[in-house]
Amino acid sequence: MSNKKKAAVIGYGGMGGWHTRYLLQSDVIELAGIYDIKPERCALAEQNGIHAYDSLEQLLADETVELVTIATPNELHKPLAIKALAAGKNVISEKPVTLSSADLADMIAASKKYGKLFTTHQNRRWDCDYLMMKQVYASGELGEVTSVESRIHGSRGIPGDWRGKKEHGGGMILDWGVHLIDQMLGIIYDKKIQSIYCRCYHITNYEVDDGFRLELYFEDGLTALIEVGTSNFISLPRFYMTGTNGSAMVNDWREDCRVVCCKNWDEKDVVPVVTAAGLTKTMAPRDEKTITESFVRRPDSDVHDFYRNVCAAIDGKETQIVTHEQLMRVMRVMEAAFESDRLGRPVQFEDR
Repeated sequence: MSNKKKAAVIGYGGMGGWHTRYLLQSDVIELAGIYDIKPERCALAEQNGIHAYDSLEQLLADETVELVTIATPNELHKPLAIKALAAGKNVISEKPVTLSSADLADMIAASKKYGKLFTTHQNRRWDCDYLMMKQVYASGELGEVTSVESRIHGSRGIPGDWRGKKEHGGGMILDWGVHLIDQMLGIIYDKKIQSIYCRCYHITNYEVDDGFRLELYFEDGLTALIEVGTSNFISLPRFYMTGTNGSAMVNDWREDCRVVCCKNWDEKDVVPVVTAAGLTKTMAPRDEKTITESFVRRPDSDVHDFYRNVCAAIDGKETQIVTHEQLMRVMRVMEAAFESDRLGRPVQFEDR
C-alpha cells in the first residue's frame, strides 16, 4: 500500500501542467487528477493519461485528496484557496499567493480556522544562482556587504495571455518580482528594510508593468536592487554583490559564482592605465599580488524538496519552508513598490 499523499491540481495551463509533470515523478505525492474550467484542457489531461474531475465540487468532495495545488490566474487564488481549505484540504497556491495583504490575511485566517496547511509555491528558492549568492552573503568573505543586485532580463515582452491584464493580476512585479523579492529577503536574512523606491516600465504594455526597477534600503546602509526587464536584448549579470573586502557575481543562471577578494589594499606601485583621454590610477586593474579569485560551484538542488517538505509539514514532522510571515512580508514589499511607483518617490517601510 502506497504511503504517498494524494494531490489534485486546479488549473491545467502552463504551471498546472508543470505541477502535474512533477507530481507524476514525486516520491511523496500521488496525482489524483486535475480540474480546469475549460473543457478542452480537461480533455487534454485525459489524453495525457491524467484523470480530470467533472467539476470543482467533485474534486473537493474526493475524500482521498489531502492536498490541492492551485495554478490558475492570480485573482482566483484567494476564493479557490478558501473554498479548498473549507473542504478540509491542505492548499498550495501558485505565486503570487494573491493580490493584496488584506486578501492574504483572509487566506491565512481560513487555514487556521480549518486547521489545514496553507503555503505558496516559491520554487525559485531552489535556483542554484540564488543558493550560491546566499552562501556568499552568509560566509562573510566579502566583509560587510554593501549592495546586492538581482536581475532577470528578457526580450519577448509579457506573454500574450492573462499576464498582461490588470484584472487578472498581471505584470512583472507579480510574475517575476515575487520570486526575486523572496530570494533577496532570503539572502539578506539579518536586516530590516527601512524604505523602498520603485519605478515601473511600460514599454510594450500600458495596462500593467512589463518591467521594473526596485530599490530596497536596509538598515546599516545596505542597498538591494531588483530589476526585471522584458525588452532587454543584452542582459546584465544575474547577481552582483559588493562588500568591503570583495565582489561576487553570477553572470548567468547556468554558471558558477565568481568571488574576488582583496588581500592587499595598500598597494604602492600602481601602474597607471592609459585611456583614450589620459591616465588613471584609480581604475587600474588589480593583479594576483593583491587579490584572490575563487568560485562557488553550483550546488545540488532538488525542487521536489518543496513537496517533500509540504508532506512532512502536514504530518507534523517538519515546519513548512515557505511560512505565512514570509508570504506577508513579500506581499507588503510588492504593495510598497506599487505605491512608490504611483507617488514617484521612495516610501517608508515598516518591517516586521
